[in-house]
Amino acid sequence: MTIQHPALMKGHVAVVTGAASGIGLAAAKAFAGMGLCIVLVDLEGDRLAAAAAEVMSLAPGGDADVVAIGTDVSKLDELEALERAVIQRFGRVHVLMNNAGIQPGSALFGPQANWENVLGVNLMAVINGTRTFGPGMVAHKDAALIINTGSKQGITTPPGDPAYNVSKAGVKAFTEALQHELRNTPDCNVTAHLLIPGFVFTGLTANGRTEKPAGAWTPEETVEFMLESLVRGDFYILCPDNDVNRALDEKRIAWAAGDIIENRPPLSRWHPDYADAFKTYLSIPRG
Repeated sequence: MTIQHPALMKGHVAVVTGAASGIGLAAAKAFAGMGLCIVLVDLEGDRLAAAAAEVMSLAPGGDADVVAIGTDVSKLDELEALERAVIQRFGRVHVLMNNAGIQPGSALFGPQANWENVLGVNLMAVINGTRTFGPGMVAHKDAALIINTGSKQGITTPPGDPAYNVSKAGVKAFTEALQHELRNTPDCNVTAHLLIPGFVFTGLTANGRTEKPAGAWTPEETVEFMLESLVRGDFYILCPDNDVNRALDEKRIAWAAGDIIENRPPLSRWHPDYADAFKTYLSIPRG
């Protein structure tokens, strides 16, 4: 029998944002296959309806166990309405996966709308979603999970899309604070986890490609890794892919932290004066 997290029990309820495609849809399908009731959350439209039909086909109870609720997660009032609808339908929530994300591209002095949209969906939706659903999840005392989707770009912050980096760095800091809060709350059975995908072939990363690049994981592989990590109790769910293993991720993360410790320029990994030093650093085995 496959071991799974106690929150992922038959009859429990999972709310997944960004569920119309990619990692969110893969997670919703996996949860449905475990017998959970699923709430798929995304913008209203054909993609959400099609995703719900896929999930219903996997759920033991069919449409009795699955509902799609069109929601703009960047708007607090819509998240609050979502929570009321979910509680009315299913009574309580055991899994909240704040996964919705956008990446329209940004520049430091580029359009204001790009910044507001990215921060609204990628960061404030995570904060507001957690603050809306979290108290009820703590109160019902059942084992429960809050999974927030971050990014390696929120840790190493590579140049090119600063709004996205800021949003995902914020998700990391918020989720760390959340887990600290939860573990210091008496009789709390809710844990928080930061999902940090590698290169995953989704609509967000396709950039016009129709076939998965060899280096990318599928959303299903990412969710499988996430589920295994949850059983271990991992907070940082740092996913590899077919090009980047954990050892390389660790070295990149350590180098980024080293900019502060060594008083190097920020983003020195991409600084021409440090190119040779970084290349040498990568070639030295850790430990």
